[in-house]
Amino acid sequence: MAALTISIFVLTMQFFWLYIDDLVGKGLDTFIILKLVGLVSISMLTTAIPLALLFSSIMTFGNLGESFELVAIKSAGIPLVRFMRPLFIFAIFLAGIAFLLANNIIPVSQMRLTTLKYEIIVSKPAIDLKEGVFYDKIDGYVIKLGKKEANDSVINDIVIFEKRFGLQDNMIMAKSGVMRVTPDKKFLEFILYNGWRYQEKGYRATTNTEFTRLNFKEYKKVFDLKSFQMNKTVDVIYDPKMLSVRQLGKAIDSIQSMDSFFIKKASIEIYPYLKFMLYKDSAKLFKEIPSSPIKNFDAIIPKDERYNIVESVGYQFSSLQNNLASLVTIYKDQQHAETMHAIEWHRKFTLSFACIVLFLIGAPLGAIIRKGGLGAPMVSAIAFFVVFFLLNNFGEKLAKSEQWSVYAGMWLSSLFLIPVGLFLTYKAMRDSQLFNQEFYYRFLQ
Repeated sequence: MAALTISIFVLTMQFFWLYIDDLVGKGLDTFIILKLVGLVSISMLTTAIPLALLFSSIMTFGNLGESFELVAIKSAGIPLVRFMRPLFIFAIFLAGIAFLLANNIIPVSQMRLTTLKYEIIVSKPAIDLKEGVFYDKIDGYVIKLGKKEANDSVINDIVIFEKRFGLQDNMIMAKSGVMRVTPDKKFLEFILYNGWRYQEKGYRATTNTEFTRLNFKEYKKVFDLKSFQMNKTVDVIYDPKMLSVRQLGKAIDSIQSMDSFFIKKASIEIYPYLKFMLYKDSAKLFKEIPSSPIKNFDAIIPKDERYNIVESVGYQFSSLQNNLASLVTIYKDQQHAETMHAIEWHRKFTLSFACIVLFLIGAPLGAIIRKGGLGAPMVSAIAFFVVFFLLNNFGEKLAKSEQWSVYAGMWLSSLFLIPVGLFLTYKAMRDSQLFNQEFYYRFLQ
């Protein structure tokens, strides 16, 4: 229990080290902070249990080896593997507990944690707006702040792009301003000082547009926070981390079943621009068509119609290209969504299975080290957990980028560490001097 508490504390502090600058001095009350700490701690349970099991197994077997109890057990004719059997069964039990937590408790805590973070962002928008970073979480706008003062309300060097999806984006630039949320938390207000507003009006298909440049000493811009405002009673954010194994399986099946829908959508989007497909004759489609002696385009098209035809064809191909690009984007998003759901599905099992893998490393490693306390066991546990953590993240990154399959990426750490655990168990059964300094010193002598 002490090892689990230490593991949760360390992993929770890691979260707050990343966000400490965004949380300190923002006027958050004690209840919100305690709630945030509790949700983060619960979310870290599936990672903390394998680390705690690794640390406690190394320390337990190290204490037994240091007090020569392992020697007494072996001298009684009990092999190390037989002595490890009850603890191995307990590790399997903990793996089951970790899976139940990952499948039933962690999704709910992730949902509550995400909701709480968005509520904090809505009440304190300066937490999410970073200096020198383009912020696009508000629909239709991109905001960039050059600098924020200590109180996070006074801002400087503001640039606001209003996305029009037609002509060039409208833009507002200001030297300084004040940022605040309305009392009903529905709108974000920017009171801007000493700046310019650039705006272009007109149709996209013509060059006859009107460009306006407006200088102002004070300008008020209001943003609707409806796009990411949270309802405290209903959690509306969707994330694969918030789903159980059964829900993830259904979501993956639904995404895979969209392939037929995607094919129909592609036909509907593309066929209108391929007008010759409307006149195809299936009976003559595969018959040999004699080549026409006329090979010159100018010979069959009247001169006064050429420009209109070329322009019409250009528009047709431009529209076809845009539709194809849109379909490709939709298809890639669909594939990425399937990958993310599959990653979360495998994560439920890999973190649970890590309890067994790290126990197979920790128990024989403690028997070989034969040191108790918090010194050598702690260093060894941290070293192997760092290896596990790096391999797990490395494999996940490769899976997300689709360079590796999801299976290979998510199970990389387990496949790498299982042989290490079996090797350490083999060495521990034969009283190996693998970590004995005196053995290497005598060897060198």
